[in-house]
Amino acid sequence: MQKIVKIAQREYLETVKARTFIFSVVFTPTLIIGMIFFVGRLQKAVVAPGGNKRVAVVDLTGQLGGDLGQVFADDNASSPGRRIFLSYYQSGENADDLVTKLTGQVLASRSDAYVVISQDVIDGHGNIRYFTQNPADIELPDKVGSLVNKAIRDHRLRRHNLAPELIAELSQSVPVKLVDVKSEQVTDAGTMMMPFFFLFLMYAAVFGTSQWMLTSVLEEKNTRTIEVLLSAVSPLELMAGKIVGLSAVGLTLVAVWGTAGWVSASWQGISGMVTADTIGFFAIYYVLGFLLISSILAAIGSACNTLKEAQSLMSPITMLLIIPLMAWFYIARYPDSNISLIMSFIPPITPMVMIVRIASGSPLPMAQIVATMALLLASVPVVMWASAKIFRTGILMYGKPPSLGELVRWLRYK
Repeated sequence: MQKIVKIAQREYLETVKARTFIFSVVFTPTLIIGMIFFVGRLQKAVVAPGGNKRVAVVDLTGQLGGDLGQVFADDNASSPGRRIFLSYYQSGENADDLVTKLTGQVLASRSDAYVVISQDVIDGHGNIRYFTQNPADIELPDKVGSLVNKAIRDHRLRRHNLAPELIAELSQSVPVKLVDVKSEQVTDAGTMMMPFFFLFLMYAAVFGTSQWMLTSVLEEKNTRTIEVLLSAVSPLELMAGKIVGLSAVGLTLVAVWGTAGWVSASWQGISGMVTADTIGFFAIYYVLGFLLISSILAAIGSACNTLKEAQSLMSPITMLLIIPLMAWFYIARYPDSNISLIMSFIPPITPMVMIVRIASGSPLPMAQIVATMALLLASVPVVMWASAKIFRTGILMYGKPPSLGELVRWLRYK
């Protein structure tokens, strides 16, 4: 046991003194703070199209000129930072020539888009066609479409002697604020991103730190330092010491990153979303997840001679661990769904899936939390035993990387 502690101390000190570790300690909190502070602004920037736009409208009804002018003028007055300049055309027989002209203006970038309103649209038939050479700009078509529809609606109301202003006042909606029942805080973009912040910390702490295990084993194997170490300790003691040392490194990173996130959340007034239960569950899932992943990467590092070889063997693990990052929004929205439940019982991604479900705020059955922890507790010894078998054999082998069949044979060695 004393040897394992010594190796753990050495691994910890060598890692925290590295420039990459110092960079991670400084850069990641900065990224967390930036995400918390600017996610709301980024959301507004995406929702609202920036800059002034030029749009032409071809009105085949010949009746919407006044309504369109009023609607676009009102919108520009309420949003002076992103005005839409309207060019109105009332067309009849020369519609084709006019469309050809407007198409040329769009292609020459003298106009951003043009709209053609069909002749029978006021009677509830026909359509509105939007022409642009930038289909990726999805915000402007929605905005222009809503303004054109408002102009058509106002015209219909006037035809029935109804004041559009009165109808707008009577139908004005009341904003709904989403309040978390536990913290009694109004949720916004920052609070909605809370599950992702916990997922990001879990992924970076578990997988990011575990990769140091891989590089450490490869470096010591290639420099023959491993042979000197094995003259004083057993392969199992060496692997265990490395795992313990890097686990402490991961806890150090989590403490720094978590503190930065909590301080930022406090400044934003959303620290109440972070509960002691969530932090406790995070710590447990982190330790179990790190033991599982780092054992696998230790075995991969011992069986390979170069980082390129190791990355090939790591590919399936990497692809599997990316799944929670891709599905986090669905998991956070539907933590009780069957898909979220099934993913919770796939051991390599269990810690990440469960922390998203817990941080989403939806109360989970304690039986599921206990069951997933029990699954990890049962998986870790099995994976560590298999990894130790491979580590013991592969750590002193050089040359061609082993095949899958050879790895299976290593597991059978006594």
